[in-house]
Parts: sequence; structure tokens; C-alpha cells
Amino acid sequence: MTRMKAILILTAALAFALSPLLNDGFNGFAPNQFPIPQDDPPAQPAGYAFAIWGVIYVWLIAGAGFGLLQRAEAQGWDQSRWPLLVSLTVGAAWIPVAQMSPVWATVLIWVMLISALIALLLAGREDRIWLRTPIALYAGWLTAASCVALALVLAGHGILSGQVAALLSIGLALVLAMAVLIRRADTPEYALAVVWALTGIIVANITPPNIAVLSLCGAGIAALTLTLRRARDHAAP
Repeated sequence: MTRMKAILILTAALAFALSPLLNDGFNGFAPNQFPIPQDDPPAQPAGYAFAIWGVIYVWLIAGAGFGLLQRAEAQGWDQSRWPLLVSLTVGAAWIPVAQMSPVWATVLIWVMLISALIALLLAGREDRIWLRTPIALYAGWLTAASCVALALVLAGHGILSGQVAALLSIGLALVLAMAVLIRRADTPEYALAVVWALTGIIVANITPPNIAVLSLCGAGIAALTLTLRRARDHAAP
């Protein structure tokens, strides 16, 4: 069963990586997918930030391949496989859903996030580069992406203004990220992915300057850095 799970993880990682090629890719929701069109929403990172998916796809496949060939029976690997399989399987079908329904896409991306975070928290401490790093990058980006999707849905349906939705979603992402870093100070790659997303939001809000969003993102990057440092110091022998 452990080897079968390793095979399923590799299969799901490949399907996940191939999904953009089969569905014209995804660089954010289209403005007209919402009752209130979301033109240049303050919560969404600049387009270049989505390039991190290429790194995530390759690393997930490489890690899954290593896990199958070298660590199929390792407990530290096996205990994270079921939740990671759930996340990757949902992810493989996510783009077509996102092209049809932002609301359902938001529900699914939160499923992806929660299962990815469980996988990260359960992952063993061995083989950082092959096991923890790809999951951490994936979960870190999903932490930001799921909150951005929530902000767009709230603003796009008139529940909150775009500005308020952006500030609340960024704050939620920071709270989640700091909670994860306290538990997994051995995965700085998770923080790196969140910081990458925050930097993309900063770039998107420089012109014209959105002072509130820029300030929150800047303070968030500083807070994540401090949280990671303190968590690592506390975990050190």
C-alpha cells in the first residue's frame, strides 16, 4: 500500500503539472467572471508572480519521483501522502472549474490548501530538498492564492469593497502563514513562497500607490521573517 501511494502521488503530480497545458493555463480570474467586474483588483499579485507555478510543478514531480524510487516505504514520507494526494488530485481539475466558476474554484482551492498544509505538517524531517521543500513551496503559494481568490469573490459579489477584501485576505494569509511557521520552522521555503506572493501584490499596487495594501504587505513580510527566525531559534537545541 505504501508503494501504491507513492505511485499515486507521482501520477497526481504529473496530472497537476500537465493541467495548464490542457486548459490554456491560468493567470487569475477574468474581470467579467464576476457580477461586479474585478478590473485590476488590489488583492491580486502582478502577473509575473504566477511563474512560481513552474518551479512548484517541477519540484513536486521531482520529489514524487524520488519518493517512489528511494523512499517508497519511509514513514516520514508515507504519512504525508494521503493529504498531498487529495490536494494534487483536486488541483489537477482546478483550472477548468476556475474558468467556469470563481466561487467553486475558491471552494476547491481552499480544499487544496487545507490538505496541502496537513501534508506539510505531517511530513518527516528527513530529505528536506525532496520531501519538505516542494510541499512547502506549494502550500505557501496556496496560502496566498486561496486568500486572493476569497477576496475576489467577496468583492466581485459586492459583499465587501475591493480594498477591504484585499486587506482582510492579506491579513488572513499572514495569520495562516505565521501559524504554520511556528509549527514548521524547518520549512523556510513555505515563508519564501508567501513572501513571493506578497511581493507580487506590492508590485501590482505601486502604480498608483495603494498605501494601505503596500504597508500591510511590507509589514507582513517583516512579520513572517521575524516569526520564522524566532521559531527556528526556539526549535534549535
